Amino acid sequence: MPVQHRILIADDDPDIVQFVRVNLELEGFAVDTASNGQEAVDAVLADPPDVCLLDVMMPVMDGMSALKLLRRHPAVANTSIIMLTARARTEDRVEGLELGADDYITKPFDLTELVARIKAVQRRSQAMRDVSPLTGLPGNFRIATTIDDRISTATEPFAIAWVDLDNFKAYNDHYGFMRGDQVIKFTAHVLLEALAELDDIDSFVGHIGGDDFVGVLDANDAEKFCKTVTRLFDEGILDFYDTADALRGAVEVVDRRGERNSFPIVSISLGVVTNLYRAINSQWEASAVAVEMKEFAKRQLGSSYEIDRRTG
Repeated sequence: MPVQHRILIADDDPDIVQFVRVNLELEGFAVDTASNGQEAVDAVLADPPDVCLLDVMMPVMDGMSALKLLRRHPAVANTSIIMLTARARTEDRVEGLELGADDYITKPFDLTELVARIKAVQRRSQAMRDVSPLTGLPGNFRIATTIDDRISTATEPFAIAWVDLDNFKAYNDHYGFMRGDQVIKFTAHVLLEALAELDDIDSFVGHIGGDDFVGVLDANDAEKFCKTVTRLFDEGILDFYDTADALRGAVEVVDRRGERNSFPIVSISLGVVTNLYRAINSQWEASAVAVEMKEFAKRQLGSSYEIDRRTG
């Protein structure tokens, strides 16, 4: 069953509110209403909707003041706000956009255009929420839908690669998270470079979080992809170490008991599942097998990969 998105309409004209509410409900939205800016602020802060339609000219508190208050609250960060106004002056539009409005529509408006704008800001909002702020790669939602799409429309053999780093925690403990973030960005770059060498426009890589990534690609390219990733990663990873540690081939980290432990240079491990040898019926099955293969790869020294070739 599709998700029913929630919209709050804030306008002091009851006829406009009723007209918009009825038509948006026919479009499948769940609709709440407010008759002034203060009611709108209270309603949004109490239970943030997906989209707020905020009229500029309202009693008690005008729309611009309400917009300014709402954009100060982190809880409302994922709520898209569309300003409704009878004013057509450029400076009014600029003021609203600078205060944090996502869009602006002038009264009288066409309902079809309003619905289109609501759906457009929702798409932009979803896209922004589902991108890793560190790497810029798609996040968990896109990863899941991409895997599901490949499985449900599997006319060509596909592969799913689960990727993570070895000894990364020790690196973070030794150098700090800011330098650790640079290694994560480098890893994302390596994965994208490896996909680019495949010349496959349908290939995909996403960032689950931390040092975990997922690649989705043509099964026949899996071995080449893994070899390219391990090669590029090993060629570049020493650049992120101090010279002495790079020459030593390890970093030393003091644990909670005060004992000094040596950890090798960070390496990369990939576990791959494909439907070349057996059917893959769900993203959960694919993830479980890919993670299993990754654990086999991690038992080897240095950067490595394992591809599942079992037939049953």
